Amino acid sequence: MNAETGAKPVIVGVDGSEYSSAALRYAGTLAARLGTRLEVISCVGMPDYLVMSRLEGADRQFTARLEDAAGRLVEDALGRAFSGDRPENIDVTIKFGPPAKVLVEESRRAQMLVVGRHGEGGLLKAAMGSVSKACAAHSNCPVLLVGQEADAV
Repeated sequence: MNAETGAKPVIVGVDGSEYSSAALRYAGTLAARLGTRLEVISCVGMPDYLVMSRLEGADRQFTARLEDAAGRLVEDALGRAFSGDRPENIDVTIKFGPPAKVLVEESRRAQMLVVGRHGEGGLLKAAMGSVSKACAAHSNCPVLLVGQEADAV
């Protein structure tokens, strides 16, 4: 293992869905095998104008509530993914912004980005959702897309 690569985390994007739990399990296994930390990132995506209007005013309570809700979704996903046996070397971060943009930006400092592969619904039964497509297309590191069917393995 390269010293430069070993210092970089495995980053996993989490939105609280079942896809997140499967992605978390894979990311946790990868981080342990690579001997690096696991960094869990959840994004609160809102239109930029709404974020700015809320952050500039005295109403920070609104953003704090959104952050708390996102944190609870992450904790639920972690509980499903690791059943109480959570990896030791793990960090959880809640970020504001469009998930695809945030995860692509964060990929600059990661050795691998892991995301759940939503999709298979809507018109033409897409195999990937918009966030996983953007991460696969624009990430600055290798990307692992994990489908919910990974739980059956």
